[in-house]
Amino acid sequence: MFIGEYIYTIDQKKRLAIPSKFRKALGNKAVITRGIDKCLVLYPLEEWGKLAKKLESLPTSQSEARNFARIMLSGAVDTKLDKLGRILIPDFLKKYAAFKKNIAILGLSNRIEIWDERKWQEFKKKTEKTVGGIAEKLRELGI
Repeated sequence: MFIGEYIYTIDQKKRLAIPSKFRKALGNKAVITRGIDKCLVLYPLEEWGKLAKKLESLPTSQSEARNFARIMLSGAVDTKLDKLGRILIPDFLKKYAAFKKNIAILGLSNRIEIWDERKWQEFKKKTEKTVGGIAEKLRELGI
């Protein structure tokens, strides 16, 4: 299980260290892809397999389903942790997430989100203002 928020830096070779607490659960190989909020998402292989099956089952007759599957699957890249626990961020994903230097790495139960730190702080500040309304909606869903 992945939990917590960590700030790391991406080096000039586009390598990003994964927090040591995440490495065992992640394993040596993972899949990285585009996230919905202009972040990246890093999945352990098992979790990626579950998501890929769900994406495959989406109805191709619905444009929203096709478009979502295209974005998620076409942006997916197999990645491997090196000896120092770093992954390589491909250029097109680095550009998509607008990474500068400081990166926020977030543990979200079964996956890891990777954000440009400044964008994460802005998103978090905005979201914290509406947390009461979010809590009410979750309560309606039984959470």
